[in-house]
Amino acid sequence: QVRLVESGGGLVQAGGSLRLSCAASGSISSISAMGWYRQAPGKERELVATIARSNLTNYSDSVRGRFTISRDNAQDRVYLQMNDLELGDTAVYFCKAVGTLRSGGYPTPYNVWGQGTQVTVSS
Repeated sequence: QVRLVESGGGLVQAGGSLRLSCAASGSISSISAMGWYRQAPGKERELVATIARSNLTNYSDSVRGRFTISRDNAQDRVYLQMNDLELGDTAVYFCKAVGTLRSGGYPTPYNVWGQGTQVTVSS
């Protein structure tokens, strides 16, 4: 099974930068893609950025050009570099992994989420 742990959240002024980290453990080789999502109070969780094993990336329109998603060489950590932060970026940020488990002899697709890390942007 895969487990995800986010870190790097905190309080930052508008215009500042922050880097989030997501550490994966377990059956890392089963992961097909990973991504970052965020959820502001009273709002639905929304996509921020995704990255596939091919390193193909996708960004929401609101963060494109400001945020960068990346993965290390071992593919056990995913990062979100956030630059030029805005008040609207305030949210809990969640790491997500999607993949397929085959250890039991049957392909079993899954989604797994981390616990979230708070990002607060102040004026």
